[in-house]
Amino acid sequence: MADTDGSQTPAGTPLPQPTAYAQDLSRSLGLRENLFITLSSVTPASSVFIIMPSVISGLGGAAAVAFLLAAVAGMLMALCYAELSSAFPITGGEYAFAARTLGRSTGFALFALGLLGGVLTVAVIALGTGDYLGVVWGSLDGKGAGMAVIALASLVAVLGIRTNAWVTGVFLAVELAAIAVLAWLGLVHVDQPVSTLWTAQALGEGDVLVGASAGLVASFAATALFAYNGYGTAVYFAEETRQVASIGKVVMWSLGITVVAECLPLVAVLLGTPSTGELMAAPSPMNYFLLERGGDAVNTAVSLGIAIAIVNAVIAIMLQIGRLLYSSARDRAWPDAVGRPLAAVHPRLRTPVLATLTMGAAAIVVAWLVPLDTLILATGANLVVLYIFVAVSALYGRMSGATAHATYRMPAWPWVPLGVIGVMAYVLYESIDSDWRPIGIAVAMVAAGYLYYYAYLHPRREHRWTLPDPVRDAPE
Repeated sequence: MADTDGSQTPAGTPLPQPTAYAQDLSRSLGLRENLFITLSSVTPASSVFIIMPSVISGLGGAAAVAFLLAAVAGMLMALCYAELSSAFPITGGEYAFAARTLGRSTGFALFALGLLGGVLTVAVIALGTGDYLGVVWGSLDGKGAGMAVIALASLVAVLGIRTNAWVTGVFLAVELAAIAVLAWLGLVHVDQPVSTLWTAQALGEGDVLVGASAGLVASFAATALFAYNGYGTAVYFAEETRQVASIGKVVMWSLGITVVAECLPLVAVLLGTPSTGELMAAPSPMNYFLLERGGDAVNTAVSLGIAIAIVNAVIAIMLQIGRLLYSSARDRAWPDAVGRPLAAVHPRLRTPVLATLTMGAAAIVVAWLVPLDTLILATGANLVVLYIFVAVSALYGRMSGATAHATYRMPAWPWVPLGVIGVMAYVLYESIDSDWRPIGIAVAMVAAGYLYYYAYLHPRREHRWTLPDPVRDAPE
């Protein structure tokens, strides 16, 4: 772990870590249960029905290209996550990687970025609930339903981790069934030529289809990255997982299952839609497709399944971001009056109750105040910046020896992290060219993290943000 913060420890040498974290959380998950929660956090069905439509509306058939580009970037990214997770199996996730490879200040900056991204992600997914519950109960309002889902998920997320693993596992089966129905309807009604899948189009005046640029495809790849995001969630539950040395396998399996579960229905919808133009122009493209190919009964049944998937996703992500805030408090990032309650673990449930409920309250406020389109764009840009930091951590971690003890070693190093950095830099460029504001928000959060670190934590570095060793396979 390199200390680049100007303290007396020379760069490239370990920070003093006299003790390891206490095993306060319940180490009761197997790899399968961790996979259930991680896949629920990725939430393939919610991505297909909430995030994917915005890409289809913007690109038409070339949405398939955007998702393919994102899948390639995701594979490289997952390799970085797998190595870093096995080196630092800590509830703090990405900030724990960066702090131990790039320095404590960068770790806190990444924490600030991750905190924002987590709240935005919960709000984005939850606000999609009303569109699908409204098919069953027309009086439900999207924003009100989304806020209610966040509140419900926050209460469920404070329960024991094994309880949440099985709840999310059952809900995950429902959402995968909904995806299977969507894919089947498209594949048995193929009306569009295969060339649709690489033809970039946009809606012009009067909803007439016009050609779209390759740059626009790359810009939408950032949104597609958001649809895949979540495979790295496995590390947030590392301190609650037995066989933690195999946490990298959960990361890789999660991404692989996600790519198949999202790309198959995407291709099916693009080829099976009666009209690409009508699909792109529809307020809810997936509901349009279901009504055209399956009728009212199928649309109602699948929409209810998607609403369940959304609730499942919000539960899983609330588990993640509650632990993120808990981990920062445990690392003494905050004044004691705030930090001690947030770092507390319930004696019976063995979960960070107050930290989880605090994040739920923050997500409700964001869902109430910020429009959905703004949330989606801001979150996509957030991920691009986050991924660059993680890739640099994987690159420098190997170079400095900080990850030498990792139980998983990515192949083709250093080309994998360098490839991620190159792809993300291009997506970043195209995203800024399209709309600089989302990137501006992410950069502002990183800057705020550095500012807080140097204003509060660095002067108190002897007893704040000292980052102990992880606990590995401690007994239950």
